[in-house]
Amino acid sequence: MRIEPATSGDVDALVDAWADLAETQREYGSHLDSEANREAIRPILAYHVVSGTCLVARVDETDEVEGAAGSDGRPADGIVGFVNYGLEEAGLEGDATRGVIHNVYVDPGFRGAGVGSSLLSAAEADLVERGADVVAIEALADNEAARRLYRRRGYALHRVQYERVTESDTNSKEED
Repeated sequence: MRIEPATSGDVDALVDAWADLAETQREYGSHLDSEANREAIRPILAYHVVSGTCLVARVDETDEVEGAAGSDGRPADGIVGFVNYGLEEAGLEGDATRGVIHNVYVDPGFRGAGVGSSLLSAAEADLVERGADVVAIEALADNEAARRLYRRRGYALHRVQYERVTESDTNSKEED
């Protein structure tokens, strides 16, 4: 397996992988519609490719990935994971430069084989090289597997975001 910068030829595969990531995150409470956002995510991922802030995990037929479940189901492009990231651009002064990991995706057949950790290590190293003092990453509260991975890698709880479903006046009156 190789961790390398994504190329412009990878954008279609990255969009497909992002859509798979977005769809699987719905079981953990994400509100993103993977299909409706395919065209919206394309320029975002293309920007990360051009700016050098998107890495892919790539395998070929000769690669043995210990712990991978799906060597027969390898994608034709060889991409079994990606990460995109950047420095936070909030426009506000702080006491640290924050690097932000936006997305980490690993093909289901390669989960548990160290692909996600390898992608994170490479992204973190690049963020440090770009000037990051701290690195932030988000996980949905119900996604215990992602939270466990981030804790193992030294991430600590930093922010807590709460969400509630709003009720319209019409719905509230109908229930009375």
